[in-house]
Amino acid sequence: MAPMMDDVAKVLLDEATIQAKVRELAARIAEDYAGKELTLVCILKGAVLFAADLLRALPLPVEIDFMAISSYGRGVRTSGVVRILKDLDHSIEGKHVLVVEDIVDSGLTLSYLLETLSSRQPASMKVCVLLDKPERRVVDLTPDYVGFEIPDEFVIGYGLDYAEKYRNLPFIGVLKPEIYAATGE
Repeated sequence: MAPMMDDVAKVLLDEATIQAKVRELAARIAEDYAGKELTLVCILKGAVLFAADLLRALPLPVEIDFMAISSYGRGVRTSGVVRILKDLDHSIEGKHVLVVEDIVDSGLTLSYLLETLSSRQPASMKVCVLLDKPERRVVDLTPDYVGFEIPDEFVIGYGLDYAEKYRNLPFIGVLKPEIYAATGE
């Protein structure tokens, strides 16, 4: 882990803080969905660690499915073009759906995803994000459950990556700008 640590400018959220927030979110979600079956839709790859921890903390009957979408390529800013790389395996029609995402900034990708999923007629649909960068929002979108509001910095760790690296860090840190500036992205 030491070589990766050299690329971290600072730790924004440590492991204990993240886990406490996951438990807090799970308690709120469990209260809101008491007596209902819930389907988590985990957005790959970034949300997988968050979704796994959230799933384990939920004392409800829960199904989980996965989608993979892309709007970044290998850059640090969204391209604005959204592609579905992996669709759901099961229908969400008539189900209570909670979309679990790692981070929302401009909101373009999530807005597209919610529009796509809404057309599949779920009974209800809400969004749970670990990280929110509201100052970057360009569409009118407010997640229902937010772990942390963070500043406009490039974050890595706990599932979040840069060029497919750093996902395995147990905390959320800020990537040193020279790491991504060196690639010209």
